[in-house]
Amino acid sequence: MKNKWGVRLVKLTNNNFIEYLSPSILKIILDNTQDGICAVNREREIFFWNKGAERIAGHSPEEVIGKKCWDQVLVHVNAYGTKLCDDLCPAIKVMEDGQPRHLEVYIHHKEGYLLPVEIHLLPLSDEKGHIIGAAEIFSDMSPKVLMPQKTEELRRMALLDPLTEVGNQRYLEIQLLSRLEELRKFKLTSGILYLDIDKMVNINEAFGPEGGDKVLRSVGQTLQNNIRFFDIVGRWKEDEFIVVILNITEPKLDMIANKLRLLITQASIMIENEIVSTTVSIGATLAQKKDTVESLINRAQKLMNHAKWLGRNRVAFTLELPRKEEEK
Repeated sequence: MKNKWGVRLVKLTNNNFIEYLSPSILKIILDNTQDGICAVNREREIFFWNKGAERIAGHSPEEVIGKKCWDQVLVHVNAYGTKLCDDLCPAIKVMEDGQPRHLEVYIHHKEGYLLPVEIHLLPLSDEKGHIIGAAEIFSDMSPKVLMPQKTEELRRMALLDPLTEVGNQRYLEIQLLSRLEELRKFKLTSGILYLDIDKMVNINEAFGPEGGDKVLRSVGQTLQNNIRFFDIVGRWKEDEFIVVILNITEPKLDMIANKLRLLITQASIMIENEIVSTTVSIGATLAQKKDTVESLINRAQKLMNHAKWLGRNRVAFTLELPRKEEEK
């Protein structure tokens, strides 16, 4: 038995009793799961999108049904910042060999930022066993368990940046002061990333303040959703953010900095019918016992400016020139 999309209905077996679920009952079940469920046909056109998918990715069914999955809907990105919508598309591979797949990737939210998700891909077949599409079940892996409570608490205490919904400058100052005290008293290491959006002036000139605000929110939320739940992100100035990473070593700080940089590079948002993306330059440094909040931020800011001087879209840990430059 098929539904209106030509996909076999699920069969429930209880001893010798077999009953086919109607599309309406099946939709109620699928819409009340916490996971997002998206189904595509052979041409990768979306024909099913449940409420879980809307909650996680931000798109309503009306906005995505009939669209290609790679057309500013999910747009999967792997941990190396590579988009998986062409030759690497997991849905295509599932439809080719009929083998389910399990991956941890990043998807684009409607507002442009990237979310970490765990996905399960399954082949869909007709009554004759021919594969006619694929279903993707995806779970939000971002540190959102405490985020709603934390956001409301920061808003109540006037420590939230209203546009990006990350901490504001005052919140960052409080947190950095506490981290420095922990370093001196308990030797708990921490590091900071000072991020500046590259060529933000050009974005504001091209799309106005409203377009610039969308890019700022996209960057802020990409950072917020891709750090550990105990790390901290806040907006320091107009187009500058600070991420505070706890219990960290320099190699791990470098790895986290470059991961966030790559994710921001791959994030994109639709503004005035144009796909807009950006990059960031990052200064990264570990806190030192002798640091004050001011000295720590100044050092990270100098490193960020050095990253811009080196060509933007990179991470700087030192003010020294790269070895290739020194050899010239």
